[in-house]
Amino acid sequence: MIDYSDESIQSLIENRGWKKIDTYECLKSIYDFVRDEILFGYNVDDGIPASKVLSDGYGQCNTKGTLFMALLRACGIPCRVHGFTIDKKLQKGAMTGFVYRNAPQNVFHSWVEVYFEEEWYELEAFILDKNYIDRLQKKFSDCEGAFCGYGVAVKDFRNPVLDFNRNNTYIQSEGINQDFGIYDCPDNLLVEHHQEMSPLKAFGYKHIGRHLMNHNVKRIRNK
Repeated sequence: MIDYSDESIQSLIENRGWKKIDTYECLKSIYDFVRDEILFGYNVDDGIPASKVLSDGYGQCNTKGTLFMALLRACGIPCRVHGFTIDKKLQKGAMTGFVYRNAPQNVFHSWVEVYFEEEWYELEAFILDKNYIDRLQKKFSDCEGAFCGYGVAVKDFRNPVLDFNRNNTYIQSEGINQDFGIYDCPDNLLVEHHQEMSPLKAFGYKHIGRHLMNHNVKRIRNK
């Protein structure tokens, strides 16, 4: 899944000059790219490779995490993936109608941990692009304090920690209900843990549900 030798990934790294800048600036730039230039959206499957996420131009926690790890490792920055599940109520609003009603109660989730300056940083807030979050904050302008829904679960909706400046970043961490632990790569995580869904529901998600969800997310972002 972390196919950082793919030509599209190597070309991106070359065009951005990430290998020519210091490690901190490289890490920060890759983080910002994955967060804001790979838009929040739902891919066909959690198990797609990083190059597919890049070509899609959108992703969610697990798929954007795969691309993030591929870019980091291609630039020599150590990283790992931490697996969880989150309560589906966190997705309410992004998921609507029969899609939300039929979604699993426990939604497979992960974030990326990056080793930098002898410390592991937990980075999760790359999941939602800033434009999407800005629209949500305008939509719920009267909300102060905690917020849960539309792909967000934070204690302070007005001031979520989104930027990496030698700190952890979170956007869905308040919705976690199971912890699967740390893995070297998403392939190993998915061997032991994955989204539990019946074949019928999986088919419905791939061919109908995710398209409705992506349409809804775009509507929120562009409203």
